[in-house]
Amino acid sequence: MGADNSTTEDMMAVDIHYWYNKFMRDSPSGLITLYELKAILGLQGMNEEANGYIEQVFATFDMNKDGYIDFMEYVAALSLILKGKIDQKLKWYFKLYDADGNGKIDREELLSIFKAVQAINRHTDMSPEEITALVFDTIDKNGNGELTLEEFISGAQQHQMIMDIIKKTLDLSNVLKVIKSGRRNSVS
Repeated sequence: MGADNSTTEDMMAVDIHYWYNKFMRDSPSGLITLYELKAILGLQGMNEEANGYIEQVFATFDMNKDGYIDFMEYVAALSLILKGKIDQKLKWYFKLYDADGNGKIDREELLSIFKAVQAINRHTDMSPEEITALVFDTIDKNGNGELTLEEFISGAQQHQMIMDIIKKTLDLSNVLKVIKSGRRNSVS
């Protein structure tokens, strides 16, 4: 290993050590359930749409679909959020939006996500209906009311306004602050 790699590897080791200690403090069992995730983030008692969004986020990070987020899944999620390239994040967003898992996003799925995100983040610049219409009017080139992964990624990358909306509505900085500082209910 060269000198250049050792610095990067040292930083990665420190990061992983920090996140492992944090993970084990927050979840001594080594597994995070959906209920625990909601408690960590202070997201209990949300409306049905927001609850569905949280469940969908959990499901996208529960890669082996065992009903828990283990440390490796946790690290993968943080890595994507903190260091992921835009195409990786867009693939994750697509998976998140595709609630029924059919490989396409329809208007109802997108509207549901934007309503849920607005309920959680309180973004009010545009209504969920306006955002959904803008996304489909801009990037649904064949007008069939569904977006494939390719359409979604290409459209988002070609239209800065769409990219900005996606980034803003799915801004996870508040979630990261809670994760870094500890459980929300223990923060004064």
